[in-house]
Amino acid sequence: MNIFKKISYILGIGAVMFTAASCSDPDDELTSVEYSRLFSPTGLEARVQNRTNVRLSWECLSTPDSYTIELFANDADMACEGTADLSYTGVTENPYTISGLEGETIYSIRIKSVAEGQTDSKWTTTTFETGTEQIFESVTEDDLTYNSVTLRWTAGATATTIELTSETAESVSHTVTSEEIAAGAATIEGLDSETTYTAKLMNGTKTRGTISFTTLIDLDGATPVTTDDNFAELLATAEEGTTFAFYPGTYTAPLSEGNVGSITISKSISIKAVRPSDRPIINACFDLTDGASLTMSQLVLSGEGTDGSQAFEFETATTYGSLNIDDCEIYGYTKGFYYVNTAAEIDDITINNCLIHDIECDGGDLFDCRSGYIKALNITNSTIWNSCIKRDFIRYDDASANFTVADGTPSITVDHCTIDGVSNNASRRLLYVRFAGNAITFTNNMVSNMSSCGYGFSNQAKTNAPTFSGNNYYNTANLVSSDGGSAKFYDTTGTTLNPGYADATNGDFTLSNEDLIYYEVGDPRWY
Repeated sequence: MNIFKKISYILGIGAVMFTAASCSDPDDELTSVEYSRLFSPTGLEARVQNRTNVRLSWECLSTPDSYTIELFANDADMACEGTADLSYTGVTENPYTISGLEGETIYSIRIKSVAEGQTDSKWTTTTFETGTEQIFESVTEDDLTYNSVTLRWTAGATATTIELTSETAESVSHTVTSEEIAAGAATIEGLDSETTYTAKLMNGTKTRGTISFTTLIDLDGATPVTTDDNFAELLATAEEGTTFAFYPGTYTAPLSEGNVGSITISKSISIKAVRPSDRPIINACFDLTDGASLTMSQLVLSGEGTDGSQAFEFETATTYGSLNIDDCEIYGYTKGFYYVNTAAEIDDITINNCLIHDIECDGGDLFDCRSGYIKALNITNSTIWNSCIKRDFIRYDDASANFTVADGTPSITVDHCTIDGVSNNASRRLLYVRFAGNAITFTNNMVSNMSSCGYGFSNQAKTNAPTFSGNNYYNTANLVSSDGGSAKFYDTTGTTLNPGYADATNGDFTLSNEDLIYYEVGDPRWY
């Protein structure tokens, strides 16, 4: 091998091994060397966004005039043969986004460097798969009745059927007509009331859109409540299994010694909104007794003017069903969200898709169980902010000696939540959990602005290390590593990216960080 070939060979190997800067910032050591052929792009990444768009990014070792990009559909083995389905020449942007691809399709993609007077580089190739296409429009309250839905999509977009499924109702299949295709709308009747369905718009075997909705309340099966009613008495004297449908307005519990009072719930009941777009505001605390279960959905719960209690308190030592709070806003309570200071055995407390804010926690912790046994605590898809700044996020004291505890309980799950500014104190922590045998899962959460948290997740010997995955921590202390506090464990897998909130001060936690959006970190409403 002559000396020129040896040098070329060594430089070629170096080009493969070297991690370069971006094209706009080439490495100085290589600018003085000229090559007859351009280097191939390296580090090619294809990141699917919004289901059917792809964001391409790469690095380069040369300075081409532009790039050529080609896409081949249904080509998982990267054969890249024949005519490309899509071709883009003269590309100068990096990253580069291609929009409007076919859903549920595996694409192979190749890219090369191009410059006048130089030989094109060799192709760099990778693959990606698009998600399910989404051409459904949002379902509004005007599209719903208690037994029907009108689904809308891009007018003229071809479809064959709409398939509706539910965990609690029979599946429904609707054949799409040519008139419905032209209008981009179809009305499907015969559904069950207060039932969540998932609709798929199909074109043969391809899914063109997926959306979930919940039918409205059938008032024939519910007790309507208006602001003219004595709602506190209606709830306190309810029969087992009653569903109350509240019309819009503000409902304030009777005053007790100058304060807004509490309502006693002694039976298993449900409280829901008649119109989800105009939600009733219930200004009260709720005391659960005698083994009651309570389900609330699409309500606003206000603690303003209450007697300093928690939103929910379990009053009597007995066995309870579920406390299920879904798609509600809860704010303004002085002491906390719930309080269990009696020997109550509770099947589960589930808080999902909620906005929880401005709960001071003066004299209590946010989620506070001291003498009871909650078999499962689930906090999911929710945003919690400006609350329990100087108290603990979850407190669960050890009362295990007073109960027959099942294997695997108590379980605590916090998943896909945005948690901002809680427990931001040198002597506080997220998990003050001491109940024997606790099993904790903490996943896909966006935690921020806890820079003064001294104990991180916990400093308690009885708090078992959680299962961690997919979390991000921004402006926090003692959560991913020691920052001078005395935490028992850390989430060493967590990232520390700036979420770029839109307006956290006013409760808008919309993300601008592309990585956090891509990996779906935090409450889903914000990405």
